[in-house]
Formats: sequence, structure tokens, C-alpha cells
Amino acid sequence: MNKKTFLTLLQVVITAGILAFLFRDAEKNRQMLTALSQAKLWWIAAAFGVFGIVEVAAITRWQILLRVQGIAIGWWRLASLFMIGILFNPFMPGGTGGDVAKIFYLLKETPGKKPAALLAVLMDRLMGLFGLILIAGTVIAFRYQWLTQTPTSSTLLYTLLVIFGGSIGFIALSFAITGLGLVHKLPARMPMRDKLVDLSVAYNQYGRAWGSSLLALLLCVPVHLGSFTLFYCVGRAFTDRGSLLDFWGVMPIVNTIISIPISIGGTGLREGLFIKLLGGLCQIPEATAITISLTGYFVLILWSLVGCAVYLGYRPTEHAALGEMGREVGQLEHEIAVAEESTEK
Repeated sequence: MNKKTFLTLLQVVITAGILAFLFRDAEKNRQMLTALSQAKLWWIAAAFGVFGIVEVAAITRWQILLRVQGIAIGWWRLASLFMIGILFNPFMPGGTGGDVAKIFYLLKETPGKKPAALLAVLMDRLMGLFGLILIAGTVIAFRYQWLTQTPTSSTLLYTLLVIFGGSIGFIALSFAITGLGLVHKLPARMPMRDKLVDLSVAYNQYGRAWGSSLLALLLCVPVHLGSFTLFYCVGRAFTDRGSLLDFWGVMPIVNTIISIPISIGGTGLREGLFIKLLGGLCQIPEATAITISLTGYFVLILWSLVGCAVYLGYRPTEHAALGEMGREVGQLEHEIAVAEESTEK
């Protein structure tokens, strides 16, 4: 058994274990069924619509970043590639499968500009991370006292800040290495060396196109706040407790921690976080918190079914296993790094 298979099996076991623990209480299960039977369905429909806004903003951001690279793909065609990524996201640890799938099929659309296409996706990821840090940091600054009301919420908030600190450190390091021209002096076997070289190329290109880069960064606002609002809408389907600002304060913690590839699609881990945060901060009962989490996840799965329809009808129909997609994307990242080094020499 290889390492990747072992880790996937471990994530499946962890997910199953957490879910078994959460659903161990028959009375709590009955309460969840009662909550579902009494749900205000228009709020769930609103959550579905809100995620549509998130998708429109994310696709537009991606298109802007591609145009900086001289790649002009129609909005609807690009939306098809984005929806294919949505198909994979809910079922993969950390949501990385969706990114890999989007990159893979984008490369098939741009055979003559594969390096440029990959750099656009790399910058899209970085913009998303940087935008999340800025938005979450602003919300946390206003809601800090509220978020630190309980020992558990304080611990989870500080965990988020540690993760953000590491992310900011990595971004700052990559900027410093690029600015000082040290990227090609990095040891050949250094972990993530290829990504650092690729980032240096992306920084130079998108730094010159600062207007487009700023617009793409601004589009992170509807992307992230929309994804937080989705769960607020779902919450309102089951309870009047928890304001929009409460969910904006809680969701950066939840979304960031479940991005760590511990469970499949964050399942189980997300529900546990909702219990601790919504229960401790909004006094939402445990059964209701779990119901909100699972229903929000169900809304994402509904969107993934839309992605499935796009995937089945996608042309050219060059489907591939996710592992094959990952290998091709990784190989291209390495090729870009090698080509950049050759140019410098």
C-alpha cells in the first residue's frame, strides 16, 4: 500500500469515526429529523442562490487572471471548467481535488499556453488565500471579544490565527525570495521549490498588471462573504439564533480548519466545529448545529450535481482519473520552474 492510499484510507476512517460519534445518540437523531421536517425551505433555496453568486464572482476573477496571461476563454466555457471543479470539491480532503480537475481541463483548453494557464490558476489560489486572510482578519478584529467568549472558541480562533500566520509567512517569504532574486539559489531538493519558482514568475507578471490584479482581489469579497452567508441562510432555516455577523465570524474558522486534509470534504470535522462554535457562541442546540452543517454541505452537493451534468457533457471528452490529473499538473509545475531557471542562466 502506497503512502497516498494509506492517507486516503486514514481520512475515510477518521470521517466515519467522527460521524459515528456524532450520531450515537438516538434522541439527538430524532431532534435532527424534527428540525428537518420543520425547516423553512425558502432559506435553503436562498442558500443555493447565494452560492450561485459566489460562483459567478469566482469565475469572473479567474477570467480576469487568465486574460493577464493572454488567454481569452469565453465566460460560459470557463464556467463549465469551474463547475467540473465544483463536482470534485465536496468529496475530496481539503477541497484540493476540485482545483486539480480545473487545472487539468484548463490545460486541455489551452494546449499552446499551458504554462500561462497554470500560472493564472496559481495566482487565483493565492488571491483566494490572501483575500480570505484580509476579510477574516477584518471580521475577527470587530468580533474578537465575541469570538473569545468561551475557552473552546478562543482555542479555535488562535488555531486559525496560527494557520494565517504561517500562510502570511509563506507569502512574505516568497515575495522576499522573488524581490531579492534568490529563487534560483534555492536547494534543488528543497520542498515546494518548484512552487516558489512558479510564484516568482507569477508575481512579476501580475505585479505589472496591477489594475487587473486589484480587481481580482476585490472579487474575493463576494466569493468569501458569499460562502459564509450560505451557512447563515441555512441556519435561518432551522433557528432564529445567530446573526449574519455571527456566521461571518465563525465561518472563517470552520472553512480554514476543514481545509486541513483530515476528513473527506471536511465531513464530521465541520459538524464538530459547528457544535462547539454555534453552541458556545450562539446557544444553538447541538442537534440543530449538526443539522445546519449537514444541510449546508447538502447545498454544496446539489451544486456538485450541476457540475456532474457539465462534466458528463463536456467536450472534448478527455476524462481522466484524479491521480493522473495530479501527476500532469505536478509535472507542468516542474517544467515551468526548469524553464524559468534556464531563462535566467
